Order: sequence, then structure tokens, then C-alpha cells
Amino acid sequence: MQKKTREVALSGMLFALAIALSIVESTITPMLGLMPGIKIGLANIVVMYAAFFMRARQALLLVILKAFFVLVTRGAVAGFLSLDGGLLSLAVMELLFHLPWKPTWFILSVSGALAHNLGQLLGASVVLGTGLALVYAPILMVSGLAMGTVTAASLSALLPALGRLNISCEQSVKNKNNS
Repeated sequence: MQKKTREVALSGMLFALAIALSIVESTITPMLGLMPGIKIGLANIVVMYAAFFMRARQALLLVILKAFFVLVTRGAVAGFLSLDGGLLSLAVMELLFHLPWKPTWFILSVSGALAHNLGQLLGASVVLGTGLALVYAPILMVSGLAMGTVTAASLSALLPALGRLNISCEQSVKNKNNS
């Protein structure tokens, strides 16, 4: 019971953190002068943490809740694109995470970022009814590489702090690999 309560509480805190990071990102992105559709991906750090150190369903729940938040705050198309990108990103990272050889945080993060951008482009193609959105793919792939690097570095920097908060990342990875 205590483990389940801790898991629910941690999931709630992660969702709140993802929303807060999303709001911070929305505030600073215009100041950076990034092209449309390019975001830093701060909230994705939270999803990555859940994917790698909790159960996959926790990460999936965060992806769905994040997309719902986007739906409520930015509209149906944005919510749909958020869901598309989040689901493909999570699927790719989970697939890579369960390979016999363990990819680095960098590989996982960049692959997730590239998949997120590809998922959004595919979703935009569905919304537009044409593959014309895919013309933007080279720009989003370059940005995915750059922003995936940022999220990998951020997660790597946060892991020691999480360990000091008694959130045992290594034990979580072992438990995840055994489940």
C-alpha cells in the first residue's frame, strides 16, 4: 500500500513538474527566436524520467495528461500533435531501453526527440490531409538532435540530485528491467 501511495504521489508531482516546465518553456521559447514548432523539450525530461525509472504506464499517463493539458490550453490540433509526438517518442525510447545493449542517455533522448518531431509531423499531415508538412522534417530533425542533447544533459545533471532526494534511480532501473 505504501509503495502504491508513493508511486501515485510521485506521478502527481511529475505531472505538476511537466506542466510547470511546459509553461516556463512557453515563456522563454519566443525570447530565443526559435522557428515555429521548435521547442526545448523541458517537459520531456519528466517523461524520460518516468519512462526510465518508473513503469512504462506512468510515462504513458504523463504523455496523455500532457496532451490533455495542451488540448485545454492551446486547442484540439495542438493537443492532437502533442499526443502524436509524445506517443511515438515514448514508444521509441521504450523500445531502445529494452534492447540487450543499453544505449546512452544521449541516444535515448535524441531518439525520443526525433521521434517526437516525426510524430508531430505525421499528425500534421493527417490534420492537413496532405504530406506537405513533411517538408519541414529536415528543420525539425536538426532541432530534435539539438534539443535531445539538451534534455539528455539535463536529465544526466538531475540524476545525482534525485539520488540525494532518496529517489533511487539505479534500483528503479533494475526493477524496470526485471518487470
